[in-house]
Amino acid sequence: MRPPDHITRALRTLQRPVCAYVYDTAALRERATMVRQHLPSAASLLYAVKANGHPAVLGTLAGMCDGLEVASGGELDLARTAGARRIVFGGPAKTDAELTAALDAGAQINAESLHELRRIATLRPGAEVVLRVNRAGTALTGSHTMTGTPTPFGVDEQHLAEALAVPGVRIIGFHLHAVSNNLDGAAHAGFVRASLRWALGTGANPRIVNVGGGFGIDHTTDQKMDLTPLRDIEVPPGVDLIFEPGRFLAADAGWYATEVLDVKTTHGRTFAVLRGGTHHFRLPAAWGYSHPFTVVPVDDWPHPYPRPAATDTTVDAVGELCTPRDVLTRAQHVTRVRAGDLLVFARTGAYGWDISHHQFLRHPPPEFVIV
Repeated sequence: MRPPDHITRALRTLQRPVCAYVYDTAALRERATMVRQHLPSAASLLYAVKANGHPAVLGTLAGMCDGLEVASGGELDLARTAGARRIVFGGPAKTDAELTAALDAGAQINAESLHELRRIATLRPGAEVVLRVNRAGTALTGSHTMTGTPTPFGVDEQHLAEALAVPGVRIIGFHLHAVSNNLDGAAHAGFVRASLRWALGTGANPRIVNVGGGFGIDHTTDQKMDLTPLRDIEVPPGVDLIFEPGRFLAADAGWYATEVLDVKTTHGRTFAVLRGGTHHFRLPAAWGYSHPFTVVPVDDWPHPYPRPAATDTTVDAVGELCTPRDVLTRAQHVTRVRAGDLLVFARTGAYGWDISHHQFLRHPPPEFVIV
């Protein structure tokens, strides 16, 4: 996926060697508008801050969405600073300080266990909470399965009655997020309908049914989940149906660009060595895939020595870390790549910088450019 012209122009203004994330706020607004148009009219749209917590991203999406979903006290602070109209707080390891801060901020808490329900009842008797439930047999596919299998997320469905009976809290709904990065829109719509039926069938009279996010994109192609099947879901009267996408809203609004420092061939394999790597963009190494790139040529070569280059061959795009696992892409064919050119990686606006091991080897961070 080639970067649009305004992204390339922004990159050409940066100090060499270039290493930057570019976040496009217009693309964020466009995607949020598109998602809203494909959801049931009565549904609420929240952005999952964990995907990208940059203040410019949060400020943009806080204005476009109904609220923000957070999973730590630090993200709670970011959401409040961004002016979120509504905050939902999830995660399986909340401290008392985080719970208190969330309650004081008026955030909706997704309780993850019987123990957490009892802690909330002690900290704030009578508090309203949403119960996260690890249901059986949700049958969605994606990169990470959250329910229907042993995970630390939510209360096992077989303990539901015990959870509903915990004194001192009022359970006003259910959080049922099941999978991350699902590409099957029809299956996802089926999951949402089944979640609504299940929640209403518990007898708990839920006001909230939070089905989480999980709208998928394929980082190796331009494929993304078709949201069209979601539009016709009927939301029962009196129920707030909440969606919490992160990746789907932010990924296509981000570009990671880094300059080629060297081009070399060892034992028959050619490497483009970058001023960057997995300490900036960890997702390809974490998920074990090759993230495609575009070569943006830079013709200026102000040095007296020969310019390393490779033509009509496959190259591995590797980073500056002292480990052979610092690999972003393996065996992508290039017409030509030279030291001084830029490699630009699309779909890096979500789970890029935020999940990476920034401090390893203490290289300088990338620039962050907002357009």
